[in-house]
Amino acid sequence: MDRERLADFLRRSRERLRPREVGLAEGPRRRTPGLRREELAQLAGVSADYVMRLEQARSSQPSTQLLSALAQALRLTGDERDHLYLLAGHRPPEGARAGHDVRPAMRYLLDRLGDTPAQLLTDIGDLLAQNALAEALFGCVCTIEEPDRNIVWRWFTDPFVREAYPVEEHERLDRVHVADLRAAATRRGYDRSASVLIDRLSTASPEFTEHWQRHEVAVRRDSRVRVRHPSVGLVEFDYEVVQTRAADQCLRLFTPPPGSGTDAALEVLRGVGPEVVHRRHR
Repeated sequence: MDRERLADFLRRSRERLRPREVGLAEGPRRRTPGLRREELAQLAGVSADYVMRLEQARSSQPSTQLLSALAQALRLTGDERDHLYLLAGHRPPEGARAGHDVRPAMRYLLDRLGDTPAQLLTDIGDLLAQNALAEALFGCVCTIEEPDRNIVWRWFTDPFVREAYPVEEHERLDRVHVADLRAAATRRGYDRSASVLIDRLSTASPEFTEHWQRHEVAVRRDSRVRVRHPSVGLVEFDYEVVQTRAADQCLRLFTPPPGSGTDAALEVLRGVGPEVVHRRHR
């Protein structure tokens, strides 16, 4: 809990809010344009003394229920509410998650990415959709049962998936997958979907368990990756991630590095389709 910054944020948020915005009369004797402490206390259902102690950095840690009441009383935006919770030492409340329902904006972007491989995933790695070039590069997963479409699950349990990446990069990718999964699971509050996946991985993969016990955490962002394909050999990509505002879904983009020769490989893949990868898998 950061008492000093919490106090400053509450005080300035109160001073910015005009009484008429919450249905109160401003009156001629008001010395400042913002809400009085007593007015905020009344709106939030707490004592004026407690609001004063919060703004003077003299209070104990407020509960999440009190923070919710203060956020509503102060008409905070979603970002401001999350900031309030973090300053008070609490995890912000979860927003509405799309789950496996593809967000329209993400589908719109995916449908227009015809020149580069792209995949749409949930924050814990469940593959929701991919474009034609991604299918040509990685294979179509439409025949795989839904729980097993998760990219972390496949990485640690399917040797064929690991074969597509150079052996010397396996250790790094092990750590990347596990650290990103831990970050996502923590954001979710270890909900059922994340917990079931972690339990399955812990049972099925000693490598996963070893990395999980290190407690490394890092959100996966941009990097350079190399992928091996039976038709074009080893191909190099710049890996980029585009997330939704709620960070519950993301687009993974595999773009050609300048001067890498990857553009030529992608031209070949356009005429190959996913069946080459499937035949190799069988």
